[in-house]
Amino acid sequence: MTPAGHRRLILTRHAKSAWDDPAVADHERPLNRRGRRSALELGEWLHSRGYEPDQVLCSSAVRTRETWSVAAMAPLEVTPKIEFLDALYHASPDVMLKHLSRATRDTVMMLGHNPGIAEFARLLPARGPNHADFTRYPTAATLVVDFQADSWADVRPGTGSVLDFFVPSGRD
Repeated sequence: MTPAGHRRLILTRHAKSAWDDPAVADHERPLNRRGRRSALELGEWLHSRGYEPDQVLCSSAVRTRETWSVAAMAPLEVTPKIEFLDALYHASPDVMLKHLSRATRDTVMMLGHNPGIAEFARLLPARGPNHADFTRYPTAATLVVDFQADSWADVRPGTGSVLDFFVPSGRD
């Protein structure tokens, strides 16, 4: 729960996906075993820290949808509003900001892909976290950033405060 005048963004790259079938289109690639473990670890981490979204903006790709569904298997306290958006599939930071500006809830989780998600994560906070993997933003990496803003439309790059950064233990 965020106080009035605050917005919290949970920015997540999808967990590790399978590359074992070259006939599967990129958009349709599912998570592999390590990806499912990492997504579950992510969900448990979110729950343990109280970082539970009340709105989810998720790329329509199979691997992002599965990352959310496995992470949500952790005992979340809230049932978020979920939107699967084609526009977030390999989206650039400006497209992500456009969709974020339309969000209606206080705590939003956005799931997407590199390189856009890493670029967006670097743009949002006034200062990034001191973490070796932040610039690489490996699979299932998650930035939690707070904004002093009355609405998501008021959020601008460089105005966020990093609350936390997470990379699952079985990362790539």
